[in-house]
Amino acid sequence: MSLEIRECRTINEFDSCIKLQREVFGLPDLEISPRRHLIVSRQAGGWTLGAFDQGVLIGFVHHMIGRKPDGEIFGYSHMMAVASTYQNQGVGARLKWAQRERALAEGQQFIKWTWEPLRARNAHFNLNRLGVIVESYAENFYGTDYVTDPSPGQTAPGIDSDRLFAGWRISSDRVARLARGESIDLPSEAGAIEIPPDWRALLNEDPAAARNELLRVRGEFQQAFAAGLVCAGFDRTPASPRYLLFDPARL
Repeated sequence: MSLEIRECRTINEFDSCIKLQREVFGLPDLEISPRRHLIVSRQAGGWTLGAFDQGVLIGFVHHMIGRKPDGEIFGYSHMMAVASTYQNQGVGARLKWAQRERALAEGQQFIKWTWEPLRARNAHFNLNRLGVIVESYAENFYGTDYVTDPSPGQTAPGIDSDRLFAGWRISSDRVARLARGESIDLPSEAGAIEIPPDWRALLNEDPAAARNELLRVRGEFQQAFAAGLVCAGFDRTPASPRYLLFDPARL
């Protein structure tokens, strides 16, 4: 694979991002970010970085500009997608580190995004590989998810779109060390939240049990954050994956 990371600028490149959204997420058109959104976002200071293999778009990350109440400008990572045939080959990591470099060059210190709390793979990637810290949880953030499994033939009913918020402090020592390929040591955790080992299977085989698990995880995260804890690690043990909670003063 000859991978090139560069900004998407042309109509054809933006249309390739739309096509990739359909292929990867399996969403109805109502939930697809259209070409005009990507173009207007760029005019407003955002950008879309594409991963190209021999000129063909095989992944992208869309970066928007946000402003905190104190006026600080930060990045909001609206979405990232990698073609199924290129997943688990480091493309997503290359896109995220390139996003960090571009944001730092523009003077940003923080990038925010969301992910589904019961997806172990995303949790491992965001927490362990990128070094994000989670301090907040949103109930049914986007409304009912239309498609819970994009695999062909799957017809699982919708479920609340709960999300964890990733806080990526891109100039922190924690993140800088991970960017250099170094490991980081975490203190002893103050708690943990276990999630199902195979969320996709549970969702499709027993939707009622899946909803109960979502409500349990939601409640445990809300209690942890109310107690002042943060999430900064993930134990990817196959049988019992779990989020690791910490006293922020010890991180």
